[in-house]
Amino acid sequence: MLGAARRSGCVLGQLMQTLRPAAAGAARSYSSAAKEMNVREALNSALDEEMAADPSVFLMGEEVGEYQGAYKITKGLLDKYGPDRVLDTPITEAGFTGIGVGAAYQGLRPVVEFMTFNFSMQAIDHIINSAAKSNYMSAGQMSVPIVFRGPNGAAAGVGAQHSQCFAAWYAHVPGLKVLTPYSAEDARGLLKAAIRDPDPVVFLENELLYGESFPISAEVLDSSFTVPIGKAKIEREGKDVTITAYSKMVGFALQAAEILSKEGISAEVINLRSIRPLDRAAINASVRKTNRLVTVEEGFPQHGVGAEICMSVVEESFEYLDAPVERIAGADVPTPYAANLERLAFPQVEDIVRAAKRACYRATSMSATA
Repeated sequence: MLGAARRSGCVLGQLMQTLRPAAAGAARSYSSAAKEMNVREALNSALDEEMAADPSVFLMGEEVGEYQGAYKITKGLLDKYGPDRVLDTPITEAGFTGIGVGAAYQGLRPVVEFMTFNFSMQAIDHIINSAAKSNYMSAGQMSVPIVFRGPNGAAAGVGAQHSQCFAAWYAHVPGLKVLTPYSAEDARGLLKAAIRDPDPVVFLENELLYGESFPISAEVLDSSFTVPIGKAKIEREGKDVTITAYSKMVGFALQAAEILSKEGISAEVINLRSIRPLDRAAINASVRKTNRLVTVEEGFPQHGVGAEICMSVVEESFEYLDAPVERIAGADVPTPYAANLERLAFPQVEDIVRAAKRACYRATSMSATA
């Protein structure tokens, strides 16, 4: 199988040869402090280590090679692993995603980068009808070990067509796993787990988190470290209200929890990490302790991740609730371009604080908060 995988890799390299400019080397550097790493470095190190450990892993996407990646996630990898394993593609998501899925059918482990997940809509047939369904339609005989990764959700000032969160879109599909890292630990551990997984994984990063640094332990820096898919993390323990969030919204939830603590409200913050599979057990265990729930997400409210979490709690822990569930989500409109309207279209820390207070029956009037 490995021999076939290597031959397939050579064929892929030959297919892309006419599209690839000469490689330009660049050294990869980590944060000087061993106990801190930013998300960009965490993703880069995960890709590097998995490529070194498994010759069937290869990268493909727009500007992943010579340009070192649009966000420099793949910095240094072309120079280190060569053009047969770091493939610059033309601007044709439908084309290179189909090539990636076909390579996974043949035993390779492609990591396909979308410059933004908004562009994944050009390739959605390959992701949903080919990658997600092949294992089921082959009665388990065919695995599709492929990762689709890139920035997801709103950045800043990029308008309605480049600001969408695709977590709920892809989490709706049986056969896909959908991961949403927040911290450097999440990014490193979840990406390594995704690459090793036998099933297709949609890996939703956030552009605004790439430069954020987080404390990181020696255990996380070990090459064998992974974060289990489908397991949430309690980022902050509390007893009065549960706040669930993913990706960038975890940081907002933690800020809100700090503000709430100064007002005597102890908030438990759950970093979901995985949207499909969803860690329903962790969510319900927390709600049974705090008796209140606030869900936070950037995506549109209708049929969103928060709606699924709410239903899970209603089904499994309804009798434990002491207050209605509060759902914080993006506005149900296309994202405005104007900065002032864009801010109003997405959840802010103060929105989470107000929702938690309502759940705890500590809400103040709108006039008082104006």
